[in-house]
Formats: sequence, structure tokens, C-alpha cells
Amino acid sequence: MTLQPDFATTPAAWSPPTVRSLHLAVAAFLGLDADASAPLAVGSYEPLAHDDPPAALKWLNSWGCRIRYPRPGETDVFGPGLRAWTSRWYPRLPGPGARLGDLTDDDIAPLGECFAELSALPVGPSERPRTLGATAASKLLHGLRPYALVPWDEAIARKLHGARHAAAYVDHQRLNRDWARRVLADSGLDEQELAVLYGCPGRPLAKMLDDYAYITLTRSDTR
Repeated sequence: MTLQPDFATTPAAWSPPTVRSLHLAVAAFLGLDADASAPLAVGSYEPLAHDDPPAALKWLNSWGCRIRYPRPGETDVFGPGLRAWTSRWYPRLPGPGARLGDLTDDDIAPLGECFAELSALPVGPSERPRTLGATAASKLLHGLRPYALVPWDEAIARKLHGARHAAAYVDHQRLNRDWARRVLADSGLDEQELAVLYGCPGRPLAKMLDDYAYITLTRSDTR
């Protein structure tokens, strides 16, 4: 087996991904051998439906968000809140076919307020109030636009941007957009070809860059 670098220790000067370091991080995230030749089956990365709050809640919890489902007889605050958010903000998201590397600054600029309102969405009953929060909001936006928007967690946001507010979210999308362009230019491949090279056909570059940040930043916090 080929030995791979230990990503558990973040270097003092954290480096943006290269074609090779991104490959190694994706392999570490997925539990692959970066030098294996057999690819995985093509993954499914269809965008979440924008008008199905129960499916969105189930998807968020599958990503470890641990949001309590409404109990019998309990008022559902998440569903109506998400529908209200959707009516206001869904039309302003990048189009369903948009790719991270193609986003312009004008595409990204509205996402700060969009993210802030989604983060503040109530998800708990009145006696135990809770909001969706910055991590879950970023994951839901990624679920709605898996090829265009990059999620984060607390460690990634703190180490890269020093905060998890709206301006930091916009900065995160711009930063990852620039990384995506660089990796694609350096590899000479398009996004689909890069995913095949990495043994994960169909995986969005937006998610692979999140894999890189998770392996190099988040996992270093937990080891």
C-alpha cells in the first residue's frame, strides 16, 4: 500500500490545494488508496428539491446536523420557515447547472444575506428555541446547489476566516471558487475528468474542496 501524508497535523502555513494534495485529501476522506486504479461507482449528487422541507430536514440529519424532528402534535417551525426563506432567496441562488469555478463575484455577492437568513431560521419548538445555525445552513445551501456552493464547519470557518458570519461565508465561496479555477487550470482537466482521476466519478469539485478543508483543518482539531 502506498503511504500517504499524515493530514492530521496542519502545517504552520496552511497551503491551498494542489492537484496532488487535493487528490490525497479526497482519498483520505473517502477511505481510498490515492494510487488505486479502480474507480468507485458514480455517485448521486442531484440537488435537493427546494419545496420539500421534510426531505431537507432528513438530508441535514444524514449529514450529522442532529435537528430534532417535530413530535406528534407539536408545531412544525422548520417547514414554514424554510418555505418562506425559499420564496425569498431560492431565485437568487446560482442556477441548477452552475459550477463553482464559473461563478462570478456578482453571482456570489447575494449569498451573504441569503446565508444569514437561513442560519437564523427557527428549527426548534418555542419552549426550546434553536436556529439552524451556520454549519447546517452552509450544508443546506450545498445540498441545493451541490456543484456551485461549498459547505463549511466551525473549524474550517474559524481557521480560514476567523468567523462564521455572512461576510465570511461570501469570502469562503470566493476563496473556493479561486481554488477550483486553479486546480482545473493546473490539471488541464474539466471537473468531471478530475473526479474520475480521483476515483470518485460525479463528485462535485465543490465537495472535493470541502473534503480537503475537512481533512487538513477539521480533522486536525479532533486528533
